[in-house]
Amino acid sequence: MIDRQEFAEELLLRENIRKAIKIVKNSRTKRRLNEQKQETELRAIIQDLLNEAQTAVATTAKHASTGINTLEDLLRNSNILSVLEMGYKSLTTDKIQRESYRNHVLVAVEKVLAPEESRKEAGEEIVTALEEDVNIDIDRPEDDPDFIDVDEEEVEKSDGEIEKEDFALAGEDKTGRNKAFTDFQTIEKVILRAFDDLDNPEDRGLFSEYLIKNLALYFDKYESDLDTNVEEPAVAAAAEPTLEPGEEEEIANIELQELIKHLNIDDIVENLV
Repeated sequence: MIDRQEFAEELLLRENIRKAIKIVKNSRTKRRLNEQKQETELRAIIQDLLNEAQTAVATTAKHASTGINTLEDLLRNSNILSVLEMGYKSLTTDKIQRESYRNHVLVAVEKVLAPEESRKEAGEEIVTALEEDVNIDIDRPEDDPDFIDVDEEEVEKSDGEIEKEDFALAGEDKTGRNKAFTDFQTIEKVILRAFDDLDNPEDRGLFSEYLIKNLALYFDKYESDLDTNVEEPAVAAAAEPTLEPGEEEEIANIELQELIKHLNIDDIVENLV
């Protein structure tokens, strides 16, 4: 027959073992959570420091070209990048839509700046020609046979504005094209206004070239942000090794044995009695 005291000791021992297992598991869980929290906080601190450093450099550094300075001001202080990022990232059905959006925007920027540059180069010649033109003294200018009346006719679009039919690229996705056209109408005048402030041909050339290059780089960044299939870095993977089934329980048992060593059986029996 089982001794009553031995039975009570067995029950108490089992209860303490269950508590010990729970303590071990809770301790390991808390340790993992704390490590993850500390890593997240550290990453946030490092990112803040990097952002502060980049901002400090960007606000003090000026480039050797007025065209590049104008471009930096345009990208930093206008809604161009936010409009393009929102439009690009909204096209999540298929990457083809985003590629179409990207291609249409880049080509449109190139097209819209080309006539503006030509117009600026020809501007001085046009002014000179007008000054040398023959002055005709007529009481009513509209009576001049060369006078063109546009009051009742649609005003012709400027060379810098792109119509929808001219905007489309053959073979590209139409959803991406339509979204690109809508967003480009929002940013077109902002781009032209900044470009129009530049008169030096070299400044205009650098502005155009690096605007397109930077937009392409930002589109690459937006695509990277959308990529959800990025593999976990090797360092992160090594930080938390995967345990085979049963290994975790084995480790818990080892830790449990260490705890049992510190249990005072005499105290347990004494408290029970």
